[in-house]
Amino acid sequence: MKKLALGTAQFGMSYGIANQHGKIKLENIKDIIKIAREKNIDLVDTAIAYGDSERIIGKIGILDFKFVTKLPPLPKIEVANISFWVEDQIKLSLKRLGIQSLYGLLIHRSEDLLGDKGEKIVNALNNLKSRGLVKKIGISIYDSSELEKLTNQIKVDIVQAPLNIIDQRLINSSWLSKLYKADVEVHIRSVFLQGLLLMSKQNRPHKFNRWKNLWKIWHEWLNDNQITALEATIRYALSVEKISKVIVGVDSKKQLQQIILASDGKLPPIPPGLFMDDINLLNPSNWNKIQK
Repeated sequence: MKKLALGTAQFGMSYGIANQHGKIKLENIKDIIKIAREKNIDLVDTAIAYGDSERIIGKIGILDFKFVTKLPPLPKIEVANISFWVEDQIKLSLKRLGIQSLYGLLIHRSEDLLGDKGEKIVNALNNLKSRGLVKKIGISIYDSSELEKLTNQIKVDIVQAPLNIIDQRLINSSWLSKLYKADVEVHIRSVFLQGLLLMSKQNRPHKFNRWKNLWKIWHEWLNDNQITALEATIRYALSVEKISKVIVGVDSKKQLQQIILASDGKLPPIPPGLFMDDINLLNPSNWNKIQK
């Protein structure tokens, strides 16, 4: 399971449309980490903005994993010295995690690089990298259309982006191939679309009925091929060859065990009607604007 990485948004806050339990208890997190270690999952993805996720990880003390964290958005108040601010954020992050250096540091809000402070942020990241506090630097994006401008601003080692069985934007834009050829690690998230793809017809919120044709194709395909939504989504994500890591967030050790079990097996041909480019569905930050 080397291709799987552990997402930790749920460790520090209530996250995901299918999350019915809120933040995960410390003992449950320890159980999740134990399963991850046993299954050779070696990378933990977190963020300074994920509540107290970093502090909890540090409390458990998991030094045998690689860590990727994300620099928070620039504060609304003017930052006098960007370099000091970035370094302070990372030193505090390392202290919370209880580690000496990060495997990866990503810009959480990529548009910060396109503003007037962008060059200073890039210089600060490269400085941390040259000093060994960070091995790789990169960006977290919501849409592959962001990459054209961003890759002119910063030489990235890692790009984190959404990709799943209905969201092919990274592939169709040719950016996945471009990044692969440039030896950039691609870490994908949102493989379950925050759990929406795993929901039954009965449990899916009514506001998503505007995509009823998509759901009809989805459920018929799953039923015809006798495959579960979990098996389909995780097998698809792991099957994309040019991807380095598939980030999965879980609420319990049982969920992680189910994901690992579901990973093993064949994926039937995907019907073309499943692919979707409507960002109102594909970007969860737009879901609050959807009318019921």
